[in-house]
Amino acid sequence: MNKLKNILVVDDEADMRLAINEAMVRKGYSVTLASDGLEALEKLKTSDYAMVISDMAMPGLDGFGLLKEVKRLYSHIPVLLITAYGTIERAVEAVKEGAEDFILKPFDLAVLENTVEKAITLQAQCMTFESRGKNMLTIDPMMRKLVSMSITASTCDATVLVSGESGTGKELLARFIHERSKRANGPFIAVNCASIPDGLLESELFGHEKGSFTGATALRLGKFESANRGTILLDEISEMDSKLQAKLLRVLQEHEVERLGGKVPIRLDIRVIATTNRNLKEEVREGRFREDLFYRLNIFPLRLPPLRERKGDVEFLANHFMRLYCARYSKRLEGFSPPALKNLCEREWRGNIRELENTVERAVLISRGRLLEPEHLLTDDSDGLYTDSAVTVSETVDEPVVKKMTL
Repeated sequence: MNKLKNILVVDDEADMRLAINEAMVRKGYSVTLASDGLEALEKLKTSDYAMVISDMAMPGLDGFGLLKEVKRLYSHIPVLLITAYGTIERAVEAVKEGAEDFILKPFDLAVLENTVEKAITLQAQCMTFESRGKNMLTIDPMMRKLVSMSITASTCDATVLVSGESGTGKELLARFIHERSKRANGPFIAVNCASIPDGLLESELFGHEKGSFTGATALRLGKFESANRGTILLDEISEMDSKLQAKLLRVLQEHEVERLGGKVPIRLDIRVIATTNRNLKEEVREGRFREDLFYRLNIFPLRLPPLRERKGDVEFLANHFMRLYCARYSKRLEGFSPPALKNLCEREWRGNIRELENTVERAVLISRGRLLEPEHLLTDDSDGLYTDSAVTVSETVDEPVVKKMTL
């Protein structure tokens, strides 16, 4: 697999370039060499690279300047910096600016090889990680860091709190953590706390004994018991009633659950992941969420950024969805026109990825030519109207048929 990965090595010292080249080729990578930052930028224009390895101190455009240009123009490419002790503070600053990592001279080539292997493996996982057949795609540096943290979270049993607006992929991220964890072979049970009435949620979560209340004609296991030795996802936990919050706190503290009408606590071996589309700190301040439960849940916090904060992902995801729906609806499109791309990148995307996907699907359906234009990009509140025409979609046995009606 590594033979398909090309690495750009940038160093003004010929001996260092050759040494890194030999180490990378030995590991199965192909390598392109550049003697300074300006030459590296020219190389980046003509080929795809899995990684850039650059010295920090170089004449002309140094490693720090190269990093800034790479992150501006090719934000998805990880950059590894090589630095001497005299520039270590500069290297730390570079990591804050988006560098993957840095290594100090002199270094063992085995350390370099391991660092590169880890970075490229993480890059592949971050650009497209899959859960139950669904891919979450990204080239955004913020998302790369989030996925890296999620991988770390998957190695332990700490409670995870995933926050983010609706449509950002919170449940997908929760499933990703479960499927990478030691509990991957156990159950993953998702409970939407917002969709189940308060009167039923307690029984749904904790189960009940036969005869514990009117209508309880048989013993029922709750979601916590069903998730034993696996993971339970408490989706939109901010919607949970305060009474249930207190009971949930006890479950998290004691690692045991008591069914409604039961007399004996049942021990649990369980991982809890919670999600919310609200600011739980604000909910605590307003008295709507228990502070002690918040701190119990917030051991490993992860925030999914909204799409408007992932500007580099808008075009990337739009093209992905266009290809997906072109295949589904037997359409032949070459892409988006420049005005259409500008339109996409300037939108707020309050519905996030879900809204973007819906918009692109509709655009593919109503398109006529080879390119998607701004008038094809209907918004969720446009009621099917755009410019001087409207569309209705009817299905035939073979493929969707789009009929245009002039207003």
